[in-house]
Amino acid sequence: MKLDSIGDWKRTHYSVDVKPEMDSQEVTLFGWVKEIRDLGGIRFIILQDREGTIQVTVPRKKVSNEVLSKSDVLQKRYSIGVKGIVKKTDMTPRGVEVVPKEIKIFSTAAFQLPIDITGKTPAGLEVRLDSRALDLCQEENIAVFKIQHIAVDAIRNFLFEKGFIEVHTPRIIASATEGGAALFSVDYFKKNAFLAQSPQLYKEQLVMSLEKVFEIGPFFRAEESHTRRHLSEFVSIDIEQAFADAEDVMQLLERLMQHVCKTVNEKCQRELAVLKHKVEVPEVPFKRLTYDEVLQDLKREGIEIPWGEDIPTPAFRTLGKLHPYFYFIKDWPTHSKAFYIKPRDDNPDLCEGFDLMWHWIELSSGGTRIASKELLIKRLKEQGLNPQSFKYHLEAFDFGMPPHAGWAIGLERLTMMLTGKKNIREVTLYPRDKFRLTP
Repeated sequence: MKLDSIGDWKRTHYSVDVKPEMDSQEVTLFGWVKEIRDLGGIRFIILQDREGTIQVTVPRKKVSNEVLSKSDVLQKRYSIGVKGIVKKTDMTPRGVEVVPKEIKIFSTAAFQLPIDITGKTPAGLEVRLDSRALDLCQEENIAVFKIQHIAVDAIRNFLFEKGFIEVHTPRIIASATEGGAALFSVDYFKKNAFLAQSPQLYKEQLVMSLEKVFEIGPFFRAEESHTRRHLSEFVSIDIEQAFADAEDVMQLLERLMQHVCKTVNEKCQRELAVLKHKVEVPEVPFKRLTYDEVLQDLKREGIEIPWGEDIPTPAFRTLGKLHPYFYFIKDWPTHSKAFYIKPRDDNPDLCEGFDLMWHWIELSSGGTRIASKELLIKRLKEQGLNPQSFKYHLEAFDFGMPPHAGWAIGLERLTMMLTGKKNIREVTLYPRDKFRLTP
């Protein structure tokens, strides 16, 4: 088959922009063949683009031989252009169709596709991920990542309005940013280096100059957990603010979540309808529970956790039923949080760290940071970390480190909340975990 070039054709409309009131107008559409139905004297082509679908109707006796011959060879996922006339009709859900004057075929597709793009024959997630480029063409997946796009745009705009400056920190680092062993090592010109787990140390240093900073970008964790909410490569939304404490950044975080939910609700009605999901706009302030109050809540439900221990997933699931929306958990035991979280002045066994929960899923973690070099060295040693490995970070504390606080949100977990998806791999374009390095 001889393929067509795009030539001087220019898209005039996306599928959703074609309305019944445009009856008799000429339009030029680009997209892919989603379905073909042949009723003998008439053929229906469902054309899909980024914004949705539209019916292209080919009445055999009313179109040119060239259009007819082009429509005869079409198959699913062929990339095509259609120049035609808009017709108002009662025969389609949107009350409109396009009758082609010309069809261009830009590329073909395999006759036997690995998954059914119409969604009528569902495939398992692993099968879908093996053919991710095709899987992402499904309308439901397009809706997920358009919602994610709108959410990121809302976050950026919100933080810009609050005076934050966007930064980009290194991904190749000389030592652990947060301690622990969950690091990927890389060969860096015959030196041992690591992929960054977070921008934590850099964003703390940047508050000394830029005061209020944020970063949205990928980070890496050699995550052994293979669950529905863990990835080895993930996108983190980080902020750090000078002359602030945990309560200041908690208030910023809850207002940001309210703004994101409101924006997605307003701008993504069609995508939410495709996903059959509803996003509620939360009221602020969010509920604030202390670690001790959480243990008491769980004890009343028959779950006893010794003080100082982390809260396991089954207990969080129970907690999510007791508090089925957004809530903070604060005043954690100091030893359970990262070395840079500040212990409380009145009770050093507790710290000024917090987690933002949604049902049973942790969306964000943050807190007041340690601004004292001596205390930071003490905490590093308590966590079994070598202060010498943090030499350059500790040096920054000789240059006037202000009181500061911050948090990080996992973008994929946030997207799960906004789309109703239950597996983090479904809201990641090309997920990476312990068992998946392709495609």
